[in-house]
Amino acid sequence: MCRNIRPLNNFEPPATDDEVHAAALQFVRKVSGTSKPSQANQAVFDQAVREIAHITRRLVDDLETSAPPKDREVEAAKARARAELRYAR
Repeated sequence: MCRNIRPLNNFEPPATDDEVHAAALQFVRKVSGTSKPSQANQAVFDQAVREIAHITRRLVDDLETSAPPKDREVEAAKARARAELRYAR
């Protein structure tokens, strides 16, 4: 999985549309193999981002879990700690 795509499910507050769009953009970039498409492919690229963002929003909204919602600050602190260990070399 692309490192820039973050889990969006089961957070309080729920994932924002900006977070969903960013995940969709990263996914399309990864699949297409480019971060900036040519002018000839820009419309197709943008349409793919919109469609994937829409599907992702629907998925995140429809998923059900019995686990308590995760706290964004706690999860961010965990990620920083993992990064610190990984890059401390």
